[in-house]
Amino acid sequence: MPNQSPSGPSRRRFLRQTTFTAISIALSACASPVAFASSDPIPPPHQGLASLHNTPIPPLTAPIRPQLLPDVPLAVKIGQMLLLGFRGAVIDDSSVIAKNIRDQHLGSVVLFGANVRSPKQLKQMTGDLQSLAQLPLLISVDQEGGQVARLTERLGFTSMPSAAQLGRSNTPEETRDQSAAMAQVLADVGITLNLAPVVDVAVNPRNPIIARLERSFSADPEVVATQAGAFIDGHHDRGVKCTLKHFPGHGSSLGDTHQGFVNVSDTWSVAELIPYLRLIGQGKADAVMTAHIFDSALDPDLPATLSPSVVTGLLREKLGYDGVVVSDDMQMRAITDLFPLDEAFELAILAGVDVISVSKEVTYAGSVADQFIGTVHRMLEGGTITEERIDQSFRRIMRLKGLASL
Repeated sequence: MPNQSPSGPSRRRFLRQTTFTAISIALSACASPVAFASSDPIPPPHQGLASLHNTPIPPLTAPIRPQLLPDVPLAVKIGQMLLLGFRGAVIDDSSVIAKNIRDQHLGSVVLFGANVRSPKQLKQMTGDLQSLAQLPLLISVDQEGGQVARLTERLGFTSMPSAAQLGRSNTPEETRDQSAAMAQVLADVGITLNLAPVVDVAVNPRNPIIARLERSFSADPEVVATQAGAFIDGHHDRGVKCTLKHFPGHGSSLGDTHQGFVNVSDTWSVAELIPYLRLIGQGKADAVMTAHIFDSALDPDLPATLSPSVVTGLLREKLGYDGVVVSDDMQMRAITDLFPLDEAFELAILAGVDVISVSKEVTYAGSVADQFIGTVHRMLEGGTITEERIDQSFRRIMRLKGLASL
């Protein structure tokens, strides 16, 4: 665990309270907007607490209370909380992922390059996946544009500019058009959720996983918010949902959470929340993906994905977001170097994450779905959570799927 471990619960409560108080002051302050040029040095920790302009906290959205079907079993609700990657480009009855969907009610899948051969093959595969599902699947992909694209020109798909290219142009109409073209490609092959746009602010131009790969629209959080809004609009024009990532902000980091523990305690700024604040307030946040970054001021114990202070306290209570929260891949080393998979599942659920994302359906320990379902049942049997907590996530997921009447 990080060196910043607290001495006890009282310190944790104090740090959470002082952090949320500071954030509340920042989000209601009246001053000039914070903007960072790519040539600027990395700002001091939590810069901007007294220098954000008029950014009132949006009200909480109406409670999610769709009428649940009386015969929706608990097993279905639990299965809907898992998103899995899988091997192969063809689905048959012997595929592990087929069992996960058919027998364990898996709610979502994510596609990687190894799953894709051509537009025709991909459309066939997504149709086969949907045919196995009792409830419609969320079929997702990381199709950001630029260097991060699973559907590539080499495989017969249209290439798209990176977020940084669109941000430099900073023409929302162009971004919306490019995004709509991208979303049409996704819709044509049966993909329903894009794990994009990245709304990380390019605070650190040396960031190895965000800025250097041109995944951020800008070093200015207002430009990020505007460009991401246009990107989402283009996807919505074609019926594809989007995912804001990586909350609460990965743009100031010096490291890559794929490779191990990443501490942003000395670099993170409250200005990195501005894109979320704007887009949540505009009703454009279909889903939000958490980051595995660690910030001792936000939570002195846990990385963001596993932190109730970050997911429930900051994202839901402070920023007013009541939609689906999806974790980044739980097999990234920022998690696996510190936590067994079942413990990470438990902590993420307790933090308030609705959909747990895992890039491989099988690990050395066996079926990921079996591990996840077993963990949730142990939590229920031990009284760590109640079925009402599962219902909260199920309702949000159904709303994201357009099935809020269930």
